[in-house]
Amino acid sequence: MTKVITYGTFDLFHEGHYRLLQRAKELGDYLIVGVTTEGYDQTRGKLNVIDSLMTRVENVRKTGFADEIVIEESPGQKFRDIKKFNIDIFTVGSDWTGHFDYLNDYCRVVYLERTKDISSTMLRTQNKHIQRIGIIGTGRIAERFIPEVNLVSGISTQGVYNPNTESSIRFAEKWNINSYTEMEDFFDAVDAVYIASPHETHYQYIKKSLEHGKHVLCEKPMVLEQTQAEELFGYAKEQNLILFEGIKTAYSPGFSKLMGIACSGIIGSIRNVEACFTKLENPASRELNDLKFGGSFTELGSYTILPIIKIFGTEYEDIRFDSIKDENGLDIFTKAHFKYANGIGTATCGLGVKSEGHLIISGTKGYIKVDSPWWKTTYFEVHYENPDDVEKYSDRFLGDGLRYEINDFLSMINGNTESEFKLTCKESITMAGIMEKFFLENRFTTNR
Repeated sequence: MTKVITYGTFDLFHEGHYRLLQRAKELGDYLIVGVTTEGYDQTRGKLNVIDSLMTRVENVRKTGFADEIVIEESPGQKFRDIKKFNIDIFTVGSDWTGHFDYLNDYCRVVYLERTKDISSTMLRTQNKHIQRIGIIGTGRIAERFIPEVNLVSGISTQGVYNPNTESSIRFAEKWNINSYTEMEDFFDAVDAVYIASPHETHYQYIKKSLEHGKHVLCEKPMVLEQTQAEELFGYAKEQNLILFEGIKTAYSPGFSKLMGIACSGIIGSIRNVEACFTKLENPASRELNDLKFGGSFTELGSYTILPIIKIFGTEYEDIRFDSIKDENGLDIFTKAHFKYANGIGTATCGLGVKSEGHLIISGTKGYIKVDSPWWKTTYFEVHYENPDDVEKYSDRFLGDGLRYEINDFLSMINGNTESEFKLTCKESITMAGIMEKFFLENRFTTNR
């Protein structure tokens, strides 16, 4: 007898889950299904599990494919179960390809292709719906997006659009999703859109998506002019749609904790914020060769502006830019200096100059120090006048961090506005205005 085992959360049980269990059963004579607990899902970074463990177990049982159901509660259990049940084949979906290769030493590992076109749930509980999200763009950030989506319950990647058909097909084949050559077909197939295209295309893609009634999650910087941001947020509100700027730092639990501590009065009145993010980019990269929309501030400015605006607000009195430019005229290092009525801020970005990537928040009673990479906040310290008096805080930042913004985006779509404060419309509009000022000073103009 060939014994097969598979594992999953099986939340919002749908067609893809059903087919995976069906194909797992076909691999052998006896199928054991492991259903993960909510607690274990949290430790491995899966967010927003909706159905209870009992509901998820019952949905698996109803398929009739599972000969036995076990509960997965901890790391290492897969290996123990394989030994305990004398398993011949371990199988999971192709989203995990390569991840469990180490188990080949103990049984055969089979990765099953994911099901395309998830359009509705099976055994649907009232008022629950899986959001089908489509991706515009096929670059590096889009590559990171799909694995992160898979760790948020209630959302599924439907397909991809890129006017470069070859890139779109190649991307779709890699991730086993649909490729669309016509935008109308793309919009017909999705409920929401993730925009990861070049910066200068964001405005038009957001506008078209909203006009087609789609919620939008757009990579930073969302747009490059304040009036564009005002127009798009206004239209989204009129249409009762969610428009969301994807600055992952804003939605990470560590950064939220940091902002809460900073603004609690623990270091007194805050008077200075210094945020620095630099990296040595490949000289052949788009960021250092796009003469109109490249450069360090366009690429990294959203991160460094974020803590300044979150702490001091959107009503700055003055802003000044100092840049070091490459031979082609693009800035490889920029400092943006903010003047507020009761404080100052410095946002430092670099793609060709390396510096200490820290975040310092200075107050009248002490200061907070967050070491690099502060934009993936996991640890920070509160210091006081007495150098021995240090308070330490920590939190998790899992994977590439996109799962946090995806989770909050989904929550907003489902009517939960609790996370709206993490990055408000007004803050996004202000950041677009700052980008516009930078472009004007550098004699760049944007195209709608």
